[in-house]
Amino acid sequence: MQAGQSRLQQLYQFSPELLELGPPILDNRLEDFEKTIGFMLPDDFKYLLKAHNGFSLNGIEVYGLDAALRGSALDQIYQIEHYEVANAMPDALLPFCADGAGNHYCLDLSRYHNGRSPVVFWQHDCRYESRDDLETCQASFCEWVDEVFIGWTLEEYNYDGSPKG
Repeated sequence: MQAGQSRLQQLYQFSPELLELGPPILDNRLEDFEKTIGFMLPDDFKYLLKAHNGFSLNGIEVYGLDAALRGSALDQIYQIEHYEVANAMPDALLPFCADGAGNHYCLDLSRYHNGRSPVVFWQHDCRYESRDDLETCQASFCEWVDEVFIGWTLEEYNYDGSPKG
């Protein structure tokens, strides 16, 4: 996948002071997770998670899929946000990154098309009347990585980890 490869190359430019990368996924756990939740995951998301099972840049974390992640694994967060909170998410939303205030960036898997799903923002204390009320942030996961993950970091830091300023 071209989009995922180019994002990885850009991420690899960051200093280890800013970037943490999980190990690769070498088994079928992502495909098994798709069967469990009943939705296809977007190609770019799967590509990046297969390369690095969970990753963070400048404190922004994308969840991985592994029991060893203790509370910050995709399947655990999915379970909590869909079945254990007062304002549960619709089944088709996959929370992959928290904002630190109880809200999540999510993939809207109900809008999966041609291997892509848009990224929406779920505010935990907002009662949405319909899925149309959700804010669509980016058209794909790689676009989210470009803007939020990489772009916001480069506003504050250089690739070598030195502050801009």
